[in-house]
Amino acid sequence: MHIEFRHLRTIKAIHDTGGLARAADVLHITQSALSHQIKGLEEQTGVELFVRRSKPLKLSAAGKKLLRAAERILPEVAALEEEFSGLRSGKSGRMHIAIECHACFEWLFPVLEQFRKAWPDVDVDIRPGLAFGALPALQKEEVDLVVSSDPEDLDGVTFSPLFDYEPVFVASSQHPLAQKEFVVAEDFRDETLITYPVERSRLDVFSQLLMPAKVEPAAIRQAELTAVILLLVASNRGVAVLPDWVVREVSYNSDYVTRPLTETGITRRLYAAIREDEAAKPYMSHLLKLARTEPVKLQRAHEDG
Repeated sequence: MHIEFRHLRTIKAIHDTGGLARAADVLHITQSALSHQIKGLEEQTGVELFVRRSKPLKLSAAGKKLLRAAERILPEVAALEEEFSGLRSGKSGRMHIAIECHACFEWLFPVLEQFRKAWPDVDVDIRPGLAFGALPALQKEEVDLVVSSDPEDLDGVTFSPLFDYEPVFVASSQHPLAQKEFVVAEDFRDETLITYPVERSRLDVFSQLLMPAKVEPAAIRQAELTAVILLLVASNRGVAVLPDWVVREVSYNSDYVTRPLTETGITRRLYAAIREDEAAKPYMSHLLKLARTEPVKLQRAHEDG
């Protein structure tokens, strides 16, 4: 037995209109062609689908079973066709993001809030990329974008620059180092450094300052949340190094001070790693644009303060 979508549409049209002539008009075929189609379908199934000589034309028990299948399947097919149409036009799709930057949630959520309103048919999800191999997952199409500060040469992957930022030293206003204009690696030797719970190689303070200088802090304390790190710093339980977009509100709080790392400061760049064949999608281009502008607003708010 070979039942096609047109058969399902036919059985539903006849049920809805109550006659062959009206159903033929709905289906945009001749009544003769419709009768021929029904005859062929009944021969395939081996059962009668309609109660003959009834007005309006009524479905048999077997016909009602086929109708129930049509009412279940046809809406699913229509939804699938609409989804494919959206994919072809670039209006729908998937945006699963992995983050190799623990503090990036601070600016990414405002970005995704704007993106969600502009692209309601794009499925958005976030996965902390520190818990798995984010870039291999990107190549395997398990995720669609990776936020990273460490570009690599990978087949089929392009690293699109987002923005530059400055990791800054944060301490209590009562801390002795608060009197300095800038801090250097040696200043951390006797300090408790409060960090996010990630590998040292993924923390700017280690990769860009302490490891090259071969300096080890007196102690390390980890906290998951930025707010907790700032609370501990304000209580003079230690010092921290955070991206400038994270500490945008610190300048309004007299409990904290921020200072550059080294006399000239340290500049880092964040990238969006995406598959090359995804770069031209309209919603991908829009997300990258938002990701370049929103963090800059946060940085300017910090500078203005």
